[in-house]
Amino acid sequence: MAVIDDPLAMPHGYATVPHPVPAGSQARLQHYRPPGWLRSGHLQSVWPTLFRRVALAPPQAEVIATADDDELHLDWYRTGSRRLAILSHGLEGHSRRPYILGLARGLLRSGWDVLAWNFRSCGGVMNRQPRFYHSGATVDLARVVDVALEQDYQQVSLAGFSMGGNLTLLYLGQQGEQVDPRICGAVAFSVPCDLAGSAAELAKPSRRIYMQRFLKDLEGKMEEKAARFPELIDTRGFDQIRTFRQFDDRYTAPLHGFRDAEDYWAQCSSLGRLKDIRVPALLVNAQDDPFLSADCFPRSSSLLGDCVTLEAPRWGGHVGFVEHARDGYYWSERRAVAFLEQQAS
Repeated sequence: MAVIDDPLAMPHGYATVPHPVPAGSQARLQHYRPPGWLRSGHLQSVWPTLFRRVALAPPQAEVIATADDDELHLDWYRTGSRRLAILSHGLEGHSRRPYILGLARGLLRSGWDVLAWNFRSCGGVMNRQPRFYHSGATVDLARVVDVALEQDYQQVSLAGFSMGGNLTLLYLGQQGEQVDPRICGAVAFSVPCDLAGSAAELAKPSRRIYMQRFLKDLEGKMEEKAARFPELIDTRGFDQIRTFRQFDDRYTAPLHGFRDAEDYWAQCSSLGRLKDIRVPALLVNAQDDPFLSADCFPRSSSLLGDCVTLEAPRWGGHVGFVEHARDGYYWSERRAVAFLEQQAS
């Protein structure tokens, strides 16, 4: 994974870039209006992947052990702050994707340290165990949070994108009243909080291009897993898999202790745990997101609870929210920084 060289490589050089939230702009950040030619959920979803590059200083890498003799790979960006933001990427992503680096850059400029971590098997290093990652692997996020809290930070916030957003909200819902008091807030973008519904959306013919991309990446990983654990994993006939239901039935569920795809989705969707969250959390899902079902837009207080706020911009796609601004920030980064700053203060 290459990181573009940049003047920000100088220690504490993050203060040299523009602040993502200029003074007096808080109110307008609750509304996202892209240029007319970007008012397409599909275009918003692919544009950043194809064309965005974010320059950021190389991080300090760390490898931490898990309780089951595996490892997680972390990227630290430190400014000497007493505040830390932990960032979780999406399905088949990694800690140096543009959307992670974009938010990291904004948070660093705002005086936060940042910890971006890789799910098991992500980031270019295959993990040791047969299991890999899934939407409900909160034990791994909990391990990362514990390591962060050992660093003596006074305030910690969480942020996640897509699968990482579901993981973030599920973790906080599971923590409930027991959440560490130093965790002050969370933001989550493009969250498939209804996993079954999102799987159904992505099974539609109009979403085939996304499924093909995911399955191509997952096939390579499963082939490597099968070479290491042939008694557990068989990739014969993988080319017949067309949907997440088929993939999760065959691989995700049995490798991670679920009965089948339906059981996995039911246990790992954050939708039913939002009401249990006890820190301020912002959920931002665009109405034109091609990955999300109607149930990914919970509006009732019985689902959201007292601490979660849903914002559903008309546009934004999946992990899009593109903004052509001179300072290089996207709207999602401005919104996240503004929200987390508000909670931390």
